[in-house]
Amino acid sequence: MRARPGIAFAFLMPALVLLGALVVYPILYSVFRSTFDASGSSFVGFGNYATIFTDEDNLTALKNNLVWIIVVPSVCTALGLIFAVLTERVRWGTAFKLIIFMPMAISMLASGIIFKLVYEQDPDKGVANAVWVGVHDTFAESSAWPGARPRPNAELAKSGGGAFTTKSSVSAADPANLALVGVPPKDVAGAAGAKSAPPAKSGGVSGTVWLDFAPGGAGKPDVIDGKEKALKGIKVEAVKGGKVVGKAETAADGTFSLPSAADGAKLRLPASNFAAPYNGVDWLGSTLVTPSIIGSYVWMWAGFAMVLIAAGLAGVPRELLEAARVDGANEWQVFRKITVPVLAPVLGVVIVTLMINVMKIFDLVYVIAPSASQKDANVLALELYLSSFGTKSNQGVGSAIAVILLLLVVPVMVVNIRRLRRESRR
Repeated sequence: MRARPGIAFAFLMPALVLLGALVVYPILYSVFRSTFDASGSSFVGFGNYATIFTDEDNLTALKNNLVWIIVVPSVCTALGLIFAVLTERVRWGTAFKLIIFMPMAISMLASGIIFKLVYEQDPDKGVANAVWVGVHDTFAESSAWPGARPRPNAELAKSGGGAFTTKSSVSAADPANLALVGVPPKDVAGAAGAKSAPPAKSGGVSGTVWLDFAPGGAGKPDVIDGKEKALKGIKVEAVKGGKVVGKAETAADGTFSLPSAADGAKLRLPASNFAAPYNGVDWLGSTLVTPSIIGSYVWMWAGFAMVLIAAGLAGVPRELLEAARVDGANEWQVFRKITVPVLAPVLGVVIVTLMINVMKIFDLVYVIAPSASQKDANVLALELYLSSFGTKSNQGVGSAIAVILLLLVVPVMVVNIRRLRRESRR
């Protein structure tokens, strides 16, 4: 620069022009535009900034950005450190690291589409709910025939809470036939045919629960016909004086048998027989939408943290580790007292890089969050887009959000640059 400043300036000029056109000018114009109203004709000073800190959507975006900044770098760095340390000595460590790093090759848009499908509410479509429902149904009993119900004006009637109870008392001399409808024919395709129950022994009460519907509409209502199917596994309770005096469960042919105490009682089919099947968790609802999106981001960036930390771990002097082990330190003490302090500069790089990255997160939130819960998952970059180009159409507020984002990112960048300069002097 001192010897031949003209040549140096000529080489730097194209870069300076591009930097000014693509970085400096947009920053200055955003600051200028943030002081005007939506139309850009009236000067409002800091009015747009006041709007940001009083508007509910903007406050939600600020809160969510704070959650992202605190949670994501910490989780990604912790996972990257664990993966790097645990895979250092295993033979298949390289293959594992490759698998963990592979999501980095996927764009944010593609990742958002993938996880929108993963978080689909329907367990037949969404992987997350398919797994969750499978685990739930393993430990929790599901309803026997969801959606089944009696015919209007039938002997069975609603008795509160989704249960059905007979209108009149039953007798040991007369088997109780409890007819239900509302079950899709495909659900009973493999069921056995319904049979009339024989009289119960020892003065008990017997009966049959069946699907009172035959293909083609054949048969008579409330009569067990030859083509009608039994409903297996339905719980039947005998209720007398408000108390349950007997319980039974229908067999494969739909029949059941209650003890003699059920004579003169009313029969109740509990609501647990007809409850809708467990449909999993609403991952993209207002409560879990932000944690769910954070999970997709961690899936992508944990590999980035792992690779950087693994590179730093490769440079840790093995003599330090072996000396600590010889002195009697266990693996946890070696990890906590030596590995982590030596890797502190690398961990700092990972955390700062992720902090800068999550401050401007936009793609995943825009793609994954459904319109119903997008406000609950809102972040500053998304609010900037919605304010400037969405339904709000207020580029004054959008420019103010952009300036705030810049002010949030600059201190982190300054810290990172100063740290890099200190590292280069060593």
